[in-house]
Amino acid sequence: MTDARKLRSSGGWWTVYGGPLLIGVLSIAGLLTALLSEGAGRYFSWIAVGAPVALTGWFFARRKRR
Repeated sequence: MTDARKLRSSGGWWTVYGGPLLIGVLSIAGLLTALLSEGAGRYFSWIAVGAPVALTGWFFARRKRR
């Protein structure tokens, strides 16, 4: 096996699915907080629901154009 292939395959399950899983849990927590909470919980829900949109915009802005 080549060195480049070893580096790519050594990540494991958490490296591949960790980010999307974390964003999904944050989104669900934000939606539940928006439904069940008042006051300061509303601010958390706006941040949690807006985080995937902000992250998507950030990654699209950083990507290289060919």
